[in-house]
Amino acid sequence: MTNFRNSSVVISDEVANALEKGRNVVALETTIVVHGLPAPANLEVAEECETAVRDAGSVPATIGVLDGRVIVGLSAPQLRTLADPDRHAAKLSARDLGLALATHTSGATTVAGTISIASRVGIDVMATGGLGGVHRDVRDSFDESADLTALSRNQLLVVASGVKSILDIGATLERLDTLGVAVAGFRTDRFPGFYQSESGFSLDWSLTDETEAAAAFLAHCELAATGFLVANPIDEKSELSVEMHDRALSSALERAKALGVSGKEVTPVLLAEFARYTAGASVKVNRELVVANSVLAGRISAAIAKERV
Repeated sequence: MTNFRNSSVVISDEVANALEKGRNVVALETTIVVHGLPAPANLEVAEECETAVRDAGSVPATIGVLDGRVIVGLSAPQLRTLADPDRHAAKLSARDLGLALATHTSGATTVAGTISIASRVGIDVMATGGLGGVHRDVRDSFDESADLTALSRNQLLVVASGVKSILDIGATLERLDTLGVAVAGFRTDRFPGFYQSESGFSLDWSLTDETEAAAAFLAHCELAATGFLVANPIDEKSELSVEMHDRALSSALERAKALGVSGKEVTPVLLAEFARYTAGASVKVNRELVVANSVLAGRISAAIAKERV
């Protein structure tokens, strides 16, 4: 492991060597492993995502915080330790990172937390399942994911299957527009709906392949200081049916209301109810799309490295 800038940020030798040589690296978050998916699927998916990035020609960098140290490129044993339910790892957004380091806390990084760390160590690309966004009751709760703010402050490309369908997708797209974050569909002009291949919202821009995505991102970075979202839809053959999705969503929203949860506790409750209501079908879809996004992120990262040579 290599220290980077200070003793609180440690980069694995593989990732450090890749960054030093200007090779392509893809950041992977850990909230999906620690808080998003049930065991043993969570660790299996983490391994599948890293393998997908490697097979696409890039180096994976799974990010998390262990005992007050940011680890960029968690090893398999470190990830198992972080995911141990007895450890009660925190959920760390960008705002929480300094506090976690100062208090020697362990935690999984959200999309926002991962973006913040990746950007600071020189990683250009990240893969995740679904981006956070504006919540449906925003007029009363003012609940909006820090993922959007993080994307507006960092020049980083994120591959995601849109935003989680439990959110207000239209409002989220409006916020991304206001924040100046570039949004383009990958081989689609329809914004993905996470568990579904499309959400009902159209997109102004569509990218034909990873080479075009890389060129668009690099051009964007020359002219803007914001991030870039590549919206990659789940295969139509794997998506949840409209009927199943809508019934599960209704049940999930009722569940969250009954429990009275708010803030960062809402999403885990909603996703857990989706999994229960669909008898695990939603977990299968989530698993497939995050691996597919890792493949695409690996290919785009490789294309970015090639463009820079």
